[in-house]
Amino acid sequence: MYIKVRSMDGSQTTVLTISKTTQVKDFRDLVKEKFNVAPDRQRLFYRGKQMENGHTLFDYNININDVVMLMVKPVLADITTSNTPSKSSPVKKDSVAKDKENHQVSSQEEKGELDSEYYRTGDLIDGRHLVDGTWWEGKIVKISKNPKKDIEDGLLYHIVFEGYEDDEPNLHTLNCIRPRAKATLKLNELKPGDMIMANYNLEEPGQRGHWYDCKVTKVMNTRTQKEVIATVYLGVEASPLDDCHIRFVDELYKIPEHIKLADRDPEMDDHMTNGSPTKRVSAPNCNTCKDNPKRKCKECGCHECSGKDNPGQQLLCDECNSAFHIYCLNPPLKEIPDVEEWFCPLCKNDDTEIVKAGEKLKESKKKAKMASQTGKSSRDWGKGFACAGRQKICTLVPQNHFGPVPGVEVGTLWKYRLQVSEAGIHRPHVAGIHGRENEGAYSIVLSGGYEDDEDNGDSFTYTGSGGRDLSGNKRTAEQSCDQLLTRMNKALALNCNVPINKQGAEAKDWKGGKPVRVVRNEKGRKHSKYAPEEGNRYDGIYKIVKYWQSTGKSGFKVWRYLLKRDDPNPAPWTKEGKKKIEELGLEMQYPEGYLEAQREKEEAKQRLSEGNSSDSEGEKPKKRKNKEDGEDLKSPPSKKRKVVGHTYTLDKDVADYISKDIKNVKLWEECKEQLVNGRSEFLNAVEERFLCICCQELVFKPVTTECNHNICSPCLQRSFKAEVYSCPACRYDLGKDYKIDVNKHLVKILISLFPGYDAAR
Repeated sequence: MYIKVRSMDGSQTTVLTISKTTQVKDFRDLVKEKFNVAPDRQRLFYRGKQMENGHTLFDYNININDVVMLMVKPVLADITTSNTPSKSSPVKKDSVAKDKENHQVSSQEEKGELDSEYYRTGDLIDGRHLVDGTWWEGKIVKISKNPKKDIEDGLLYHIVFEGYEDDEPNLHTLNCIRPRAKATLKLNELKPGDMIMANYNLEEPGQRGHWYDCKVTKVMNTRTQKEVIATVYLGVEASPLDDCHIRFVDELYKIPEHIKLADRDPEMDDHMTNGSPTKRVSAPNCNTCKDNPKRKCKECGCHECSGKDNPGQQLLCDECNSAFHIYCLNPPLKEIPDVEEWFCPLCKNDDTEIVKAGEKLKESKKKAKMASQTGKSSRDWGKGFACAGRQKICTLVPQNHFGPVPGVEVGTLWKYRLQVSEAGIHRPHVAGIHGRENEGAYSIVLSGGYEDDEDNGDSFTYTGSGGRDLSGNKRTAEQSCDQLLTRMNKALALNCNVPINKQGAEAKDWKGGKPVRVVRNEKGRKHSKYAPEEGNRYDGIYKIVKYWQSTGKSGFKVWRYLLKRDDPNPAPWTKEGKKKIEELGLEMQYPEGYLEAQREKEEAKQRLSEGNSSDSEGEKPKKRKNKEDGEDLKSPPSKKRKVVGHTYTLDKDVADYISKDIKNVKLWEECKEQLVNGRSEFLNAVEERFLCICCQELVFKPVTTECNHNICSPCLQRSFKAEVYSCPACRYDLGKDYKIDVNKHLVKILISLFPGYDAAR
């Protein structure tokens, strides 16, 4: 992708083609090539955040065509007099006078009393921050010679800012200091072009910020509006920021000029010694309590008690920078620990959970408490498909959908319950009933888990859930108590076309009840001849005729339900159903890579058995015959399996609609290539190619754009409301006046292939 890099003064902008995974350190090298600025002098900003080494552009969520601002750190030796008023050249002196002056300066420097032409040690001044250009109230604590004698007056001023007396002094040259501002200005005294010092907040212009040099561009002084619009100068190199609205118009200061020591009057000398009676107000260090010493605050005080007392008894966390009283910690400390780094309880890592070099991965506390870890069973639960996560989720219909799932034919077979869940037919991996207590049941699985179940194919009795003690991570157990008409039992009762009754009920018009999807599992084969020989099979829609409570074979009361088939498709065990399954080419569906894994497993098992047989005592490995021995190798005779054709033939109506959908000819040709692999693969291809790029679901009311992409009409309308008039898939400019027309031919095709998919939208 490409992004823009712009200097803070806006004088230079360049475009860089990079990757989101580019390291900030490498990005600085690219900036150096374009701006000729050394990496150690670069300050990069993106949306108010300073970019640091050790991160990638992806960490800052930088997207295509975004702008990164570049601020150049000044080098003290590079600071010249170009930013200060021009001065006349010094008058040449004779050698005798020069030697005398050097002798006086040397004597003063030895005493630590070296003064300049304008300032002396102890003067109160305003010092400019060398990076962001802000002005701070400070004091000159020392004046020394500048190694670069040709810069300014050849002196370095050691400045300590107010509030930071414990820090090391900052070294400034003459153009970065000036007398402390004292003269305030009124609005009626200002005019465009004036230079003033004003308070401004770069990140939040409405809040109090710091003090900058500003150039007035417009003054609004009316009864209802009092405002100053100015250009704010940032950094030592005076990078301008135009059209800034100065909020604090009552705190505008005149910028003072340097005054020679010989020209100071008593009033000025007192001001340089004692300062102004009122101190300038800058942005508070803590935005939460506004630096109020009487207000408790966890941001600038103790993170536990919020108190600001006893700062000498506080520890600062090296990770989150929060303060903690040593007596507020748990357990409390008696004294400040003598360590290089200290971390608070929230940031400190538990050394027992850290995997050190050469150690194996340690179990988490959550997993250590699981029943599969605390039990004595040697069974590997992790290999079960019921414990695996879904690789995909059915989005054609919502989770609380009653009735058939578009695209899933009656008689479809899956090897594992996990695949049934992925198809959306029965979403729980283990539970036999899927429903909600206040809505009803959506699907059930017949797996022969209850001895009271009776299966007659087109009708069956089903036993409700509950009444079993499944503690200890058991999936099934013997009936141990009575079942109640709650939760899933109540959900099944709600599907019956009668008001719910705690005593049970029977529907006269049972076909008017809510549909239930029924899946039969191979485990039910021991109780029913209608169960599949292998895997799980979708048998269509059933409806509840009645439900009642009775005493089961276990001696406890159970809830029973009578369900009858109400599906237009023939049942899979009937002659008509088997014929349709053969026509559709419905065969057992296995998880991706399952057959390859099984083949490898069988080959490994065969190699192991051959090795064991050849090494057995008293037996010699049989010599394998080959063509050189005069005989061809032949495999042992095996039963021939009837191969059923997989090819799926489109209905005539669907084929006609596809031929009329001229805009998507290429996509339909790609889908038709999967017809030879059966209906299921064909429908998967259609879902993949006609997926909306916005909602990631099968397109609803599809709009085929000029760039041949299919987008849901509601999704495209939302994009246009946000004033984005480009294709969401390829950013092709559709234009503000683009007419959103639904592709009617595509609508008919999708409804024919996925009947009912639009009902949930």
